Amino acid sequence: MELVLSIAIGVMTGCGVWLILRPRTYQVIIGLSLLSYAVNLFIFGVGGVKTNVPPILEDGGNIASLADPVPQALVLTAIVIGFATTALFLVVLLASRGLTGSDHVDGRDDPR
Repeated sequence: MELVLSIAIGVMTGCGVWLILRPRTYQVIIGLSLLSYAVNLFIFGVGGVKTNVPPILEDGGNIASLADPVPQALVLTAIVIGFATTALFLVVLLASRGLTGSDHVDGRDDPR
């Protein structure tokens, strides 16, 4: 399970960096979102990936079998904040495209 999680984090990070380097504003926003999701998965994985373990500690239970709840709370907060900033970025993108007529990062179209 850890291998699948680490591969997913690596692929999302690579795709996010590649999209951030693109010339269009929408692609940059999607790249930032992918990087945000990759960081969320990383933080979630730091808390421990546990399967087939009850979430509540019973009498005489093993404390080492529980997942750390702090990274889960941090990821939940980061998801909400990431959604709000993505919505803000999209509104700024639409306003910028309306004012400049282009969605390039530098404001100019390709000279083709």
